[in-house]
Amino acid sequence: MKLSVSLLAPTFLFSLLVLAAPGLPRSSGLTPRAFVSGTWGLVQEGTTGVSAQQMVIVSETKAIIFDKVERNPLMVNGHAAWAAEIDLPSRTVRPLNPITNTWCATGSFLGNGTFINSGGNPMVGAGANGLQGLRMFNPCDDGTCDIMENTRRIRLTSNRWYPSSARLEDGSVMILGGSVSGGFINGAGVNNPTYEFFPPKNINGFNGLRIPSQFMVDTLNGNHFPNMHVLPDGRIFVSANQQAMILDWKTNTETRLPGIPNGVRISSPFSAGAVLLPLTPANNFTPEIMICGGSTVSDRVNPSTLSSQTPASDQCARLVLTTAGIAAGWKVERMPQTRIFVELVLLPDGRVLLVNGARTGVAGYGNVGDQIGQSNADNPTLTPVVYDPNAPAGQRFSSDGIPASTIPRMYHSTSSLTPNGTILVAGSNPNDDFSTAKYPTEYRMEFFSPPYMFRPRPTYTGLPATVNFGTSFTLNVVLPSTATSVVVNIIDLGFATHGVHMDQRLVQLQATLSPDRRSLRVTAPANGRIYPPGPAFVYVVTNEGVPSFGHKTIIGTGASPPVNQAAINNMLANTSGPAAVAKAQAVPSPTSGEGSHVASEVIPAPEQPTA
Repeated sequence: MKLSVSLLAPTFLFSLLVLAAPGLPRSSGLTPRAFVSGTWGLVQEGTTGVSAQQMVIVSETKAIIFDKVERNPLMVNGHAAWAAEIDLPSRTVRPLNPITNTWCATGSFLGNGTFINSGGNPMVGAGANGLQGLRMFNPCDDGTCDIMENTRRIRLTSNRWYPSSARLEDGSVMILGGSVSGGFINGAGVNNPTYEFFPPKNINGFNGLRIPSQFMVDTLNGNHFPNMHVLPDGRIFVSANQQAMILDWKTNTETRLPGIPNGVRISSPFSAGAVLLPLTPANNFTPEIMICGGSTVSDRVNPSTLSSQTPASDQCARLVLTTAGIAAGWKVERMPQTRIFVELVLLPDGRVLLVNGARTGVAGYGNVGDQIGQSNADNPTLTPVVYDPNAPAGQRFSSDGIPASTIPRMYHSTSSLTPNGTILVAGSNPNDDFSTAKYPTEYRMEFFSPPYMFRPRPTYTGLPATVNFGTSFTLNVVLPSTATSVVVNIIDLGFATHGVHMDQRLVQLQATLSPDRRSLRVTAPANGRIYPPGPAFVYVVTNEGVPSFGHKTIIGTGASPPVNQAAINNMLANTSGPAAVAKAQAVPSPTSGEGSHVASEVIPAPEQPTA
């Protein structure tokens, strides 16, 4: 199998420590972290054509979004579209044409920059079953690129609805968990407590086949979309429901961690937001996880007994993943509001934006006893909050200067940092199809502009298309007159869905500002464990917290991940394809609520009025 190479942008936020020029104050990196105070901007510009259930920035000018198959206004090839490409500068949209249903899939970049979207939901009749879907996208500037699928040969080993994924140190992707069919919550009868790789690997005695995970059994029922973060030693932090672990995927060894404090559940349908806080030379690249929001309701009751008015959690919990940090346990603080399916977005100045979600209820639609329209949640959180992880405890949260949106961003909404430093917010559709009820299907895009957008900004040129590990490169910079030093943030912007941001990361590296302040000599990440090979956006940030535009590169060589043809052949020989699985499916999809609206055919374009 040959994987095509293109320059896509991943979700890791790398910060490159830059030393001040001789005679100028020496930068302390992101500790303490300067930022620009003042009033934020908020504009509503453009529409997405399909509701933005999933979002990923794929180039300096493009984003792609995926929805479920439903009656969207955007058309492609004579039927309603469920994927689209957004041109960020013009706010215009171009339909894309996947073959399979992308509903509740996950997404990650490969090391060569190709984006893959995996898992999904059935679509019978004229469409194809997406539960084993594996869709590939290479971005372009000429409007000709589209989703690539080969459902017979490029697919998952098994059905996965609500899986998660992470890019690894060799540029491959691991896909974890999910259910074999749709539904509000996972359960023993539909659980897929395994993980697999793309491209398939011959590892741990499983030659291209799925590998069991006891953690995904122990965390039933509420363990859809587990949070995954690749750590600087190459292992993976995983959290789901009320538990957490570190997975050594090379040996299939699970090391359990202290449970989530205070009985809070943190994975779908009790979705919290999670982020790996910045990795820097100052903290010796020590990983620290933060998880915010979630719910304390039971995952063992009939969902009709749950309420859209039950308060979500206001908890944010941090855990340092060292021997001493794990022994000390989670450190808890409180957000200004309770939040369910909140998103945590890393900013170029090193802070974290908390955006989207609701104050009460749970994720999903059509399940709780007192639905609002069809929504299982109510009371939207309209004002984002900024979190400064290095501020003193009790002073880390602030909404100063941030305007409130008038658009509820409920279940199936998304957000992402963009290359120019704004935050794109889109989506919201807690409904089984297009709806104009309360909390309707939402197509409007919003862009939040932090105060740094209104200050003189640094610029640079000279970024190579690829930057191999441990090598150095030079950027030619033009700095604002008030800047005395800078840092360089290399950011993997990640894949966002259901409040989860796959692969998001920040790492700070060494670099030096020349005496004339016109060039930066920057050293790339040391290896693929600190930053898994793949796309990155590079922001030069001044000592005042003002970032440049984030230009894109590929960390590593840009080569495809390792391909083991024997493992691929064994997977194809010993697993069934989506059509066979669909016919043999032992557990049917639910007849109402979340997971029930399975399209029986591709939705046609609306009839045109006659003259």
